[in-house]
Amino acid sequence: MWQAEVRIDLDAIRDNVASLRAGTTAEVMAVVKGDGYGHGMLPSARAALAGGATWLGVATLDEGLALRRAGLDVPVLAWLHSPGLPLHDGVAADLDLNAGSLEMLDELVRAGRRAERTARVHLKIDTGLSRGGATAAEWPALLEAAAKAQADGEIDVVGVWSHFVYADAPGHETIDHQLAAFADGLAVAERFGIAPRYRHIANSAATLTRPDSHYDLVRPGIAVYGLSPVQGETFGLRPAMTARARVALTKRVPAGQGVSYGHTYVTERETTLALVPLGYADGVPRAASNAGPVQLGGKRRTIAGRVCMDQIVLDVGDDPVAAGDVATIFGPGDDGGPTADDWAAVVDTINYEIVTRFGSTRVPRLYDGAAGTEGSATATGDGGTAAGGPVNGGDGGSASVAGLDRDAGDGGSASVAGLDRDAGDGRAGRTGEVDMGGAS
Repeated sequence: MWQAEVRIDLDAIRDNVASLRAGTTAEVMAVVKGDGYGHGMLPSARAALAGGATWLGVATLDEGLALRRAGLDVPVLAWLHSPGLPLHDGVAADLDLNAGSLEMLDELVRAGRRAERTARVHLKIDTGLSRGGATAAEWPALLEAAAKAQADGEIDVVGVWSHFVYADAPGHETIDHQLAAFADGLAVAERFGIAPRYRHIANSAATLTRPDSHYDLVRPGIAVYGLSPVQGETFGLRPAMTARARVALTKRVPAGQGVSYGHTYVTERETTLALVPLGYADGVPRAASNAGPVQLGGKRRTIAGRVCMDQIVLDVGDDPVAAGDVATIFGPGDDGGPTADDWAAVVDTINYEIVTRFGSTRVPRLYDGAAGTEGSATATGDGGTAAGGPVNGGDGGSASVAGLDRDAGDGGSASVAGLDRDAGDGRAGRTGEVDMGGAS
């Protein structure tokens, strides 16, 4: 029997990517950084590729190397590098790497020499976000150095790219300003003899709303997981994550009873309280105290009192709620239940943060659907087996997805996402170096 779980619909990820792919003539890079926005990097990557993505995008070198260890040989761009990293490992693994400064370009040149192969490089221009990338003033010097390194056979400038400030507000003036700056940067690159095969600036929002920004490659992130970057629009996407838990205990309390730390909630009448075993250690924002929505017993409830590390309390009145009933924190909202967008609104954040919080915790992450698992996954539950079928970690069952051991229930295990993670009794841990043999 399970206590709490995060369920991921792999078919939804596949279908979301297929929808994005159908809306552009560009190639699609599915961004799977941050453990696939909490959905599991490797299962999400496989599902995205099944939906038509031809590239994968990650932030860190380690994320890129984990994709390679899992046997994924599609183009992968990793873009966030501090000085002194073993970038030669990335070059040797045929990762595409970002250079937004002369210093990083020099590191990539040296990495290529050490790896004894040409480094695949994407040059980044800062068109207004003021994060990574060369400014307009720095851009010509970076291009000059890159052109020389390419002529010497030390790098291959595969791409030129940038990132939007405010594409999630369609019509915002910064979008056109950045597109103009990007076009100018490409024109300068051409004058230095650099003609990248891939020009890319479109994130999820621009992929969905600005086809003139697509160029050769688009980089959807949050849209891959079925969440919209544009408030009030869904674009036909389906959320892939559901977070839920089974009520641990119910009790009757009198009117005037304080609830949870600090008694910030006090019952107005005799009522039933339901204890739900999820808290801020599991992804529930503490800022959702007395505000977070939860579906229980066919009704939407509000957290009563403060969110604790491991638990929340719901005031369910006189409704017939019992221990073992399922409380849904968020999901696709099909039954009127709360969504990640609802939670984001309550705590004044974005849906990105909500799902990334819930998917990167001690709660077992289980997989439904077969997208990207054909031929490499087995699912069992209650003694049954199903080769290549839906991934399901039920009581005593196991789901083998993309090379990671992660306990999915009483005695079961789920192999997911490139890390060893056991959520059962006795041990819990992560390892960065994992034998990915047999993954496909």
